Amino acid sequence: MGEILPFKKPKAPRKGMCQHGFHKWEVCKAKQFDVKQGRLVTVYRCARCGKEKVTAH
Repeated sequence: MGEILPFKKPKAPRKGMCQHGFHKWEVCKAKQFDVKQGRLVTVYRCARCGKEKVTAH
């Protein structure tokens, strides 16, 4: 008789807003000056997933 293998439940695709490019950007005020560029930058952090983007002025 053969071995009985347990079936794994298939993973469902992620259906969150951030996975489709709809982030909830908020300004992170902890870092406002970039030493390498030598100018003010605005750091945005997504409230849902934590991804960051930087915009230099």
